Amino acid sequence: QLQLVESGGGLVQPGGSLRLSCAASGFTLDSYDIGWFRQAPGKEREGVLCIGGSGDITTYADSVKGRFTSFRDNAKNTVYLQMNNLKPEDTAVYYCAADFGFYCPNNAAPYEFDYWGQGTQVTVSS
Repeated sequence: QLQLVESGGGLVQPGGSLRLSCAASGFTLDSYDIGWFRQAPGKEREGVLCIGGSGDITTYADSVKGRFTSFRDNAKNTVYLQMNNLKPEDTAVYYCAADFGFYCPNNAAPYEFDYWGQGTQVTVSS
């Protein structure tokens, strides 16, 4: 069974950091580019960024540039989303998604991605 599982969400104060994990089972992530998405209450799902097979980053959301990045640990079959200088507007459920291929889609269209995790809640609040 092909599965993605996110973890690492939680409550953090503004200006703090969190690292989310996206672990795969049933397939190897090094054959996939991995997108990170988020959805806040009452809003549409938004593409955050994507990491390609070589580790190159495509940032979809201008609001996270310079604050969020992603990296792979192929030995652990896991991709991470490192979030720094968090803001209250970053509060959302965060999802990882896998797209078979080496290069990230130019557009953060959810239909480009084949497998999705269940999401993890990130809350930024003082």
